[in-house]
Amino acid sequence: MRFIYHYPETSGPDGDLFAAGGIKEVAVHAERAGFDAFSLSEHPAPGARWLATGGHQTLDPFVTLGYVAAATERLRLLTYLAVAPYRNPLLLAKSAATLDTLSGGRLILGLGAGYQKSEFHALGVDIAERNALLDEALDVLPLHWSGESFTFQGKHFSARDVMCRPRPVQSPIPIWIGGNSRLSRRRVARVGQGWMPMTGGAQLSSTARTPMLDPGSELGDIIAELRGAADLAGRTEPIDVLYSYQAEGIADPAADADRHREAFAQLEKVGVTWILVSSGTADFSATADFLDAFGATYLAPGQR
Repeated sequence: MRFIYHYPETSGPDGDLFAAGGIKEVAVHAERAGFDAFSLSEHPAPGARWLATGGHQTLDPFVTLGYVAAATERLRLLTYLAVAPYRNPLLLAKSAATLDTLSGGRLILGLGAGYQKSEFHALGVDIAERNALLDEALDVLPLHWSGESFTFQGKHFSARDVMCRPRPVQSPIPIWIGGNSRLSRRRVARVGQGWMPMTGGAQLSSTARTPMLDPGSELGDIIAELRGAADLAGRTEPIDVLYSYQAEGIADPAADADRHREAFAQLEKVGVTWILVSSGTADFSATADFLDAFGATYLAPGQR
């Protein structure tokens, strides 16, 4: 089991996005504490109403993870998640390839279809076409990263005899696909290297336009079904599964540690390979305390 630290998200338009601490300092501390990866989300043009009623501020994840890459040595860098329909797929591929190259092959490209109507409108993208746009991007990305010339003709995008160099370090860059729908899982089985189910409860599932998911036996059955579908599709590489762990009490990692260890073990048993946690902290001292306590309790040698 590997662990991701998600930089705390500041809700509302007026809070300090960096209240939890500077990105560099937090990322370096997370690496020192034993975390395996660092993640950021994105909303390039969120609706003002959404932001004022619980939505959160964001940075550009590719720019910021590039900054994190320069400050760290081994942390994997996860976009959790980037909305593929917002970007021309060649520009998305180039951003990902650049970050992977500069980080020495540490990018995990988390992608999703997106859900916020006002943001799609602001960016000039038809939300009704979001699934087609994501599928088109998933076809284009490996062509771009191959470094070979290619031609592509899709519904929304076409390219004729283009070649994109340099190639990224990883071949391919791992693509983890978010969402709880059968369509999302079919994408993972067809072309993805990982699945990121949404586990934030009924309200978040409704907002994000994705089915709610039971974290118990249902999750295990779905993971087994997904990996079976990948096998049938002729896929041979392992499929990672990320679980966002938000159980009560995890903000104080050392308290009730046996309960959390049992939960982690159960998630691993049903097929989860990565667990994402965040701290919800509002100053760097509290963030550092969380990272140190989590690392000592769950990530130190002999604790995993």
